[in-house]
Amino acid sequence: MSLDLKMSLDLKRELVAQLVESSRLLRNYIDHRAKGRGTTRAQWIVLFRLRQQEGLSQVDLADMLELQPISLVRLLDRLVEHGLLERRPDPRDRRANRLFLTPGGRQLVDDLDSLRDSIATDVLQDIPAAAIETSLETLHDIKERIKNFAEPPGSVAAK
Repeated sequence: MSLDLKMSLDLKRELVAQLVESSRLLRNYIDHRAKGRGTTRAQWIVLFRLRQQEGLSQVDLADMLELQPISLVRLLDRLVEHGLLERRPDPRDRRANRLFLTPGGRQLVDDLDSLRDSIATDVLQDIPAAAIETSLETLHDIKERIKNFAEPPGSVAAK
C-alpha cells in the first residue's frame, strides 16, 4: 500500500471516528439541555417533525424518524399525557390516527427553537461560515452515500 493511500485511509478512518464521537457527544449535550426544559431529545424530534407536517399518521412518522412503531407509540403516549399532542381518527382509515400538536405542544416547540439556536451557537462558536457550509455539503454527501449502502437500489426506502 502506498504511503499516500495509507495516509488517505487513515484520514478517512479518523473522520468517521470523529463523526461517531461528535454525534454521541452532541446527542448527550442536547439531552442534557432538553432535560432542563422538561423534555427529551426524542420528544423534541417528534414535536419538530409534527410542526413541519401536522396530520401525519403514526406509521408515517415512525418511518420518517426511523423508529420502530412500538417505540414511537410509547413516546406519543407520553406526549399525549403531557397535553402536547393529540391523536385524531383518520377520516379515510378508521384503524389509523393522525397526529396534531396541541396549543401547548406548539408553544413548547416554539420555545425549543431558542434552545436549538443556543445549542447551535454554543457548539459552532468561532467556526467560520465557510467552514460550516463546506461541512454541511460534506455531511450531506456522506449521508447520501450511507443511505445508498444501507438500502439496495430500487427499494422503496431508497427513493
